[in-house]
Amino acid sequence: MSFPFPGMDPWLERRGLWPDVHDSLIMTLRRMLVPLVSPKYYIAARQRTVFAVESTDLDFIVPDVSVAQTDAGAVNMKWESTVLAEPTLVEVPVREKIPEDYLEIVEASTHEVITVIEILSLSNKISGRDRRAYEYKRERIFQTPTHLVEIDLLRDGEPMPFTFLQTNGRFNHYRILIKRGDRGRRAHLYPFNVREAIPVFALPLQPEDHEPPVRLGEALKQTYDEYRYDLRLNYNEPPEPPLSDTDAQWAAEILQTKR
Repeated sequence: MSFPFPGMDPWLERRGLWPDVHDSLIMTLRRMLVPLVSPKYYIAARQRTVFAVESTDLDFIVPDVSVAQTDAGAVNMKWESTVLAEPTLVEVPVREKIPEDYLEIVEASTHEVITVIEILSLSNKISGRDRRAYEYKRERIFQTPTHLVEIDLLRDGEPMPFTFLQTNGRFNHYRILIKRGDRGRRAHLYPFNVREAIPVFALPLQPEDHEPPVRLGEALKQTYDEYRYDLRLNYNEPPEPPLSDTDAQWAAEILQTKR
């Protein structure tokens, strides 16, 4: 099945799947933007390490050590008469480390970073060291001439802080924040909900440049179709987190039509 929704697919937000979607989408976005900004700029993919948010998705569990069973007869058990104590089974809070990509648009002649493009992960949106680290990076960018494009395609977690300055502020599922390095505390927010198309926005560059449109919705559709995410999603189960009753009914009608 091709990408079914007009905007974000809420089934892609599943905790065990989103890290894979995140990095696939950031690379699709890179491929789309390179011909729009070259040769004046190149786009570098950077990486940091974050801790995975707890998930019960078996596809997302990566073992650190595996133990193979051997032929018991080949082992010299000198302590076989020892009586071993019975343990109590517990679980310890070990979180998987995962790499996370983001993009930098760099001026080719000076190698100066002009724009940073971030797609948020759930680890950025829940309390903990990863959120604190990202907020610190965000604040440092705000204190420089570098532009920040911050894309939040997750309904779960606490959104990054901002304050509405206009009366049309409203609840929204998703948001794109563009903070230009020369605008002080002011930023542009593009909020949208699950039933809406993902907004097309201008990529912030230097003042003398033509700023190309960023078609994030097209990038998401390409990512979904190219990597066959339809084979990894169970649309018979509610998404994670679940939709409201009215949005769930809307999504069910969309999927029924697509099928």
